[in-house]
Amino acid sequence: MTTLAGTAVAVLAALAAAAVVAPAQSIASRVARVANGTVRMSFAAKPGICGSGNSIRNGRGRTTWGNDWNTSRDVEWESDCSVGPARVVIDRRNGELADLRFYVGGRWRPAGSDVVDLGTVPAREAADYLVSIAQSEKGSMGEKAIFPATMADSANIWPAMLKIARNSDLPRSTRTQSVFWLGQAAGDAATANLNSIVLDNSVDREVRESAVFALSQRPREEGVPALISVARTNKDPEIRKKALFWLGQSHDPRAIDLFEELLTKR
Repeated sequence: MTTLAGTAVAVLAALAAAAVVAPAQSIASRVARVANGTVRMSFAAKPGICGSGNSIRNGRGRTTWGNDWNTSRDVEWESDCSVGPARVVIDRRNGELADLRFYVGGRWRPAGSDVVDLGTVPAREAADYLVSIAQSEKGSMGEKAIFPATMADSANIWPAMLKIARNSDLPRSTRTQSVFWLGQAAGDAATANLNSIVLDNSVDREVRESAVFALSQRPREEGVPALISVARTNKDPEIRKKALFWLGQSHDPRAIDLFEELLTKR
């Protein structure tokens, strides 16, 4: 009896340990098990984000996700802007990612027999999984995965976004999307990192131009000095032109001073 009881306790302990470990390991593997069908999951969105249809709002304004403004095949809403959770839908065809859709709020529509629902997954793990798609997919799925990753609560994805922006093996659209959301990230560190992309001549010019645009979207006290520095010192004339263009849109007195300085040197 003692042996049986001890064995039972050991089995239960092992099952409990597996239950703890499994969620951290399961998102990619559970998605990969679906060769043909749809996988959906929910996770906590950052505070202050709400959605309705394919319109997602946060403190920076409205982002439209997908082609249809107020409808979707996956989620339905009962309010103009429903707060959380974030919802990701992945279509799989022949063992490959075929589509990725993202929503905030609302509730799932009834699922068909080909839909696998992973339930609510930890936000950081969802972000890591989405970033892994962006880092590995050579088609449009990588680009599509970035925005949902930025919406995950308490996930620090910016170091990975910088690596994506600099990875010339990835599609340019994925790298450009990464740079755009780096530009939306708060704090001095984001501006410093964007500067490093602008200065890195090994990065495609189009991606560096996206970084210049992202600097123009930063708060004025961060963005304007950074753009002035680019306009003064960058070795690429096209990058300097881009910086000067966005400075012209800023209507900042410091930009006017720079224009006067450049023009009077001629």
